[in-house]
Amino acid sequence: MTQQEIQFRKVTPNCGAEVDGVDLSQPLDGPTLDALTDALADHCVLFFRDQSMTPEQLKALGSQFGELHVHPAWPKVVKGHPEIMEIHADENTRRIAGEDWHSDVSCDAEPPLGTILNMLEVPPVGGDTLFASMFAALDSLSEHMQRFLEGMTAVHDGEYVYRGRYDDADDEGKTYPRSEHPVIRTHPVSGQKSLYVNRTFTTRIVQLSNSESDAVLRMLFKHIEKPEFQCRFQWQPNSVAFWDNRCAQHHALWDYYPHRRRGLRVTIKGDAPY
Repeated sequence: MTQQEIQFRKVTPNCGAEVDGVDLSQPLDGPTLDALTDALADHCVLFFRDQSMTPEQLKALGSQFGELHVHPAWPKVVKGHPEIMEIHADENTRRIAGEDWHSDVSCDAEPPLGTILNMLEVPPVGGDTLFASMFAALDSLSEHMQRFLEGMTAVHDGEYVYRGRYDDADDEGKTYPRSEHPVIRTHPVSGQKSLYVNRTFTTRIVQLSNSESDAVLRMLFKHIEKPEFQCRFQWQPNSVAFWDNRCAQHHALWDYYPHRRRGLRVTIKGDAPY
């Protein structure tokens, strides 16, 4: 497979691209890997159709982009493969992960680079995932607000997110990550700046008083969720989404009860935001 065979089609002006000409079940050659790495940074999330993979092939795919991450709290993993998370919701599910806008595990000191989700089973209707570009979210703020936020840091706390969240997880005596990251981070591939606060994990801006921080974060969370920054992915069996946690947020819709949605995902380790 060569780079020239790959086609990228934008989904919306600011976020997402559909990709043709890649078989993710097979090892990627150098030009293909480079093309996908650059496209991920440009489009924030990449979508692939008709990708049939075994768990081992999914794990091998993720490993080509970096060392795989093990989630600090997720209780359902593929036996013998702690890096592969089972994503499952059905008539017995009370709540699903990802119902609020977030960047995966941003509470880690070195949050994930990206996540690859291979959806195996989908409901007859519903179960879409929304993605949003934090490049576009930052760019649309006024220059005065961008200057105000530049250099500030925010606390991302996993304790209140993960403690007691999963019914079949034993978290007695367990500690969860808590980190401080720049409110505006620089993408290590493109050099472009993006907002890096999210409704799920970010609890306060360090340089502001509590009341000031609450007001600014409320404004930013509402701003981030504007439709013009977003794209929406309608899953099909064997669809794959590969999103860049450094510049994208996502939101999973839980609108398909009592039907089932099931998939496998791997997450790739990242580095400390700067």
